[in-house]
Amino acid sequence: MYLTVKETAEYLSLPESYIETLIREKRVRTLFDGEQYLLYKEQFNTHFEQLEKMKKRMEEEANEPLPEDPDVKDED
Repeated sequence: MYLTVKETAEYLSLPESYIETLIREKRVRTLFDGEQYLLYKEQFNTHFEQLEKMKKRMEEEANEPLPEDPDVKDED
């Protein structure tokens, strides 16, 4: 399924100007139909998968208990 720049911006919750920058820098694959650029929606699945993995990893690290430090001295 192909999306317009506007639809892609809404899908990714990003500004249209950012999507246009990605197109100009050729960081995303596009088709030009003579009037507008179309972006293949499935190319962003990897992006979302990576975001989910990173969120999960950050949550796991945040919930991991800190090991006791054997060199901790009582200050009293």
